[in-house]
Amino acid sequence: MEDASNFYILYIFCAIFLGIGFYNSPLWIIYLLTTLVVAGRFFLIPDPSRNIVTFITYLVTYLLIAMISVGLMKNVQKVKEENRQLTKVLANALVSRDPYTLHHSENAAKYSLELAEEMNLSKDICDSIRTGTLLHDIGKIGIPENILNKDDKLTDQEYKIIKDHPQIGYKIIEDVSIFNENGVSDIVLYHHERYDGKGYPEGLKEDEIPLTPRIVAVADAFDAMSSKRSYREELDHDYILNEISKGKGTQFNPKIVDIFLKNFAQRNTHQKER
Repeated sequence: MEDASNFYILYIFCAIFLGIGFYNSPLWIIYLLTTLVVAGRFFLIPDPSRNIVTFITYLVTYLLIAMISVGLMKNVQKVKEENRQLTKVLANALVSRDPYTLHHSENAAKYSLELAEEMNLSKDICDSIRTGTLLHDIGKIGIPENILNKDDKLTDQEYKIIKDHPQIGYKIIEDVSIFNENGVSDIVLYHHERYDGKGYPEGLKEDEIPLTPRIVAVADAFDAMSSKRSYREELDHDYILNEISKGKGTQFNPKIVDIFLKNFAQRNTHQKER
């Protein structure tokens, strides 16, 4: 009897996974596959009371389970698509103020994602890191253009204003519940925190800083130094890597720096071999 119950549960899971796996397929495919599942249960599990009514009952029940799974999966995909569209809208709003920042954010997202994958983080966390990095400087929308696009070195007062951008960015997206749940808000707010506690806006240190902004901080710094700006040329890669290494244990998390430098060395080796 216990074995039969286990089989019943297995067939229910089959119906659920059919809905999840084929949520984007024509309904007739889901109906057909569900019917095959029901036929398997009906003919393979001994049941002395089985008859056509039993078969129809099974079929209706399993179709209902499959269609509920389809609905849930479509809702999940809809939420993901809405998040992608929202990210694109916000990124486009930023590029209207500062074209450099969008290009920088795209590069930093690529480096952040490489780091996250090397650290074997889950796909959901990797997706959050990519979205968060694309939006990490969204708060610069609130920075005056004369400061944001200044060709010369910033004054102390101007730099103080620039340092407000993580909090401005956080306020822009704080009402987007999914960003609070998946860590995107943490990246926007904390990407300028430092491992030694001398960063901003809250002066967090070491493991007080969430993992995702610790990753983004390294990628953000690397691309910022790699990019050509109106007030300077792009810096030499050896110099940049040395600066990243010097920041190990002070500005950056040591383990993340080690992974970043290892990845960069491996990428260079592969490029030379080609």
